[in-house]
Amino acid sequence: MADLAVAPASHPPPAPAPATDLFGEPIEAHPPWFKPDSFLRADFDPDAYVAELRSYVPLESLAAELRAHLAALRAELVGLINRDYADFVGLSARLKGVDAAAARMRAPLADLRDKVAGFRAGASAALAALRAGLEQRAAATAARELLELLLDTSHVVSKVEKLIKELPSAPSDSSNAEVPSIDAQNVEAGTGVRETQSILLERIASEMNRLKFYISHAQNLPFIENMEKRAQGATKLLDGSLERCFVDGLEHRDAKVIYNCLRAYAAIDNTSSAEELFRTTVVSPLIQKIVPQNYAKAVAGASSDGLEDDYEQIKQCVEKDCKFILEISSSENSGLHVFDFLGNSILKEVLSAIQKGKPGAFSPGKPREFLKNYKASLGFLDFLEGYCQSKSAVTKFRSEPAYTDFMRQWNVGVYFSLRFQEIAGGLDSTLTNTISPVGMNEAQGKPLLLKQSIKLLESLQACWSDEVLVFSHCDKFLRLSLQLISRYTAWLSSGLSARKASDGSPNSPADAEWALSIPIDDFIYIMHDVHAVIGELSESGSFIGHVNQLLASCPIEVLNLVKQSILQAVEPLEEVLPVIMNVMIGIIVKKSNEDLKHLKGITATYRMTNKLPVRHSPYVSGILHPLKVFLEGERVSYLSEDDKTKLCRGSTDKITAIYYDLVSEVVTVARKTESSLQRLRQGAQRRVGASTDASDNIISDTDKICMQLFLDIQEYARNLRTIGIDAREIDSYRALWQCVAPKDKQENIQF
Repeated sequence: MADLAVAPASHPPPAPAPATDLFGEPIEAHPPWFKPDSFLRADFDPDAYVAELRSYVPLESLAAELRAHLAALRAELVGLINRDYADFVGLSARLKGVDAAAARMRAPLADLRDKVAGFRAGASAALAALRAGLEQRAAATAARELLELLLDTSHVVSKVEKLIKELPSAPSDSSNAEVPSIDAQNVEAGTGVRETQSILLERIASEMNRLKFYISHAQNLPFIENMEKRAQGATKLLDGSLERCFVDGLEHRDAKVIYNCLRAYAAIDNTSSAEELFRTTVVSPLIQKIVPQNYAKAVAGASSDGLEDDYEQIKQCVEKDCKFILEISSSENSGLHVFDFLGNSILKEVLSAIQKGKPGAFSPGKPREFLKNYKASLGFLDFLEGYCQSKSAVTKFRSEPAYTDFMRQWNVGVYFSLRFQEIAGGLDSTLTNTISPVGMNEAQGKPLLLKQSIKLLESLQACWSDEVLVFSHCDKFLRLSLQLISRYTAWLSSGLSARKASDGSPNSPADAEWALSIPIDDFIYIMHDVHAVIGELSESGSFIGHVNQLLASCPIEVLNLVKQSILQAVEPLEEVLPVIMNVMIGIIVKKSNEDLKHLKGITATYRMTNKLPVRHSPYVSGILHPLKVFLEGERVSYLSEDDKTKLCRGSTDKITAIYYDLVSEVVTVARKTESSLQRLRQGAQRRVGASTDASDNIISDTDKICMQLFLDIQEYARNLRTIGIDAREIDSYRALWQCVAPKDKQENIQF
């Protein structure tokens, strides 16, 4: 403080007046972002303060402001010291006697500290003694509990051995004998010996359960290790006695004895022994009577690999001879739900019997028999699940190893592969053959005419027939159906493309050869069948309805997806229809071209002659002859009226267009030839000085050719009218009329 002291002043200096701006307002000494009051807060954190300001204030500006603030604080401190300087100097003088007062206060405080230390030492010693006592008590308690456990173990072992010794003295038959005195007070009067034995066995099983609990909690002790041999011997005697009593109860259908024995098995956690005893004692003899175990004998006899009749007999046996124990094990509040006689006894024995007696029943090599056996097996499993009391029981039954092993025997994947080869291979072999329509008598009343189309629908129906379909693999059968439709469409498209190209080269696909040489009448069958197949597979057809009916248990979203997939598979088939129409039109047009080629002979007929045309040419009647023959054929009845109209319109349009091209070429060539000859003729006449006026009234060869062609196209128009086509509606015919008609008839087409 000495360095801050300044010379004393009689009067404190006046406080400086705050600076003001031009308008008299005080000027802030610090910028707005610098808040000196922040340093006075109790939770002030310099690091957080600097980190907050550095995001928008340069560190140099912040350091300068802090230095200015420090200087202001120093100045303020000096001012305060100068203002109260007299008090500041006299402070040390007023502190006399403080040391003595502090010494007087220090004595009682030291005494208090010593007392507190002594009390703390005493408390620590008492706490340590208390903890030692508690540890000794815990050790004694643990030792006592261990001793009690050992005594209880010894007592239970002795008790079990004593109870087991009482068992052989009781008769094993059904005669009424006196109940051993040890259990007389616990058995109701008049209870049979068999029931008494079962009650006694249940009690022994309960004690054995206690014994196992004691041994598990006192392992690695010499006493317990010595007891284990006695416990194992008692367990062996208990298992044998319980087995005899349980088998005796099964033979006599004694529900109380069976109930008590099952409770005993459940108590010792040995449910598998009870299930195995029931399988070998009751189920196995019944199943062996139904399913012969000697396979050679079964093959030699009348027995086959069919399982439907066997399952019916097994169901009757289960209903008659096994239902009693199923009802006992599923009774409410019995604690016997841990037993699974359905899977581990009945189903396990059935599987073993089929594997030994009828192993061929699981073979998918015979698809028809395999599917019958598989569906019969699923029905048998449904029958067994009917004895389950709840969904959880059904889930437990399906999770049993016996159920899993049984389902693993049915290789449905191999079955589908065989069916795939059968169905897809059958269609493929049919498609590779030539077009083979059914007979006219056979076709009456049938929607399809070609064997290939019939085979397609038969294959699709086979995929979803009861004799083929496996519901668990319906997705694969749906994919097979879509593949069949695609294969049929590809077969049509390949053949039509090859026929349209008309090359017949070796590069053509093998399945396209059928379309290279067939007559046009067969394409009528193809057009008819494609329409019929599309109608059958459309949304209004019966195929989608049949599939949705089979999949009715599926969600509506799945049904919609199935329907959409089938409709999408049909879309490429719909695109084939215009191609078929174009192929038929192309065949007709090609035949008509053979007659149109005779048109070029008109030029030679009327060149350098005085002959004038008087009637149409003979070739005109043959232009539309192929189309007329087609329309008058018997098979054209299989075409719809719309297809007939499209065929006539498309054929006549193309024929007329070709007709126009040929006529235009003939007229053009004739005019060029006539112009060349006329120039030569005029040049010769000028050389000889002859007059050229004599040739002005002579009809030229081009005019005679045009006159003949005009007569021809009029006859052609009349022929078009006979098949229902108005020539004036054809653009190429109007161009043809303009090409050859006289000037006075250019605007009015009459024929």
